[in-house]
Amino acid sequence: MSKYLFHPYSIHHNKEHYRFLTHAFIHGDFMHLAFNCLALYSFGLALEEGYFGNPAVFKDPRLGKIYYIILFTGGIYAASFTEYFRNKNNPDYSSLGASGAISSIMFCYIMISPLSDISLFFFPMKGWIAGILLLGVSYYLIRRKKTTDYSDNISHESHFWGAIFGIVFILILKHDVLARFINQIKNSF
Repeated sequence: MSKYLFHPYSIHHNKEHYRFLTHAFIHGDFMHLAFNCLALYSFGLALEEGYFGNPAVFKDPRLGKIYYIILFTGGIYAASFTEYFRNKNNPDYSSLGASGAISSIMFCYIMISPLSDISLFFFPMKGWIAGILLLGVSYYLIRRKKTTDYSDNISHESHFWGAIFGIVFILILKHDVLARFINQIKNSF
């Protein structure tokens, strides 16, 4: 397992670049894996089949699947860069899991379907509200970790930057998503 962890020190000093990708396919425990699998199933399936696989959106559904794979993989890399640069000379830092990729998929889904119901810690709410809360909490916990001795062994930066990647990715891919996102929220009031 340690050979495939995200270990910025080994990436930088030993040129083990494969770790940027491999760490997303191992998890710390069953609950970590189960939670990521549930989130991937909940958002990924709807996104893959309902949007990227929809011929009305992408004339060639195979192209949509390629975009979906790029979204997932790009989320892994986007979630890792800040931690890489911060810890490339720190032999004690490592992480694992696909949370960045899951965040990219979840936030891409929220951009496409902001009025969908999402349960956040068992409280149902609209997707756009859950998105704002998740980004806000992630940002707060990143700042808290930097300014105090607080540590919860969760890479909140992975969640944050994975989410940002998912948003930016879909806005680059389909320029009209932002206008539809805003209109859907505005028309819901």
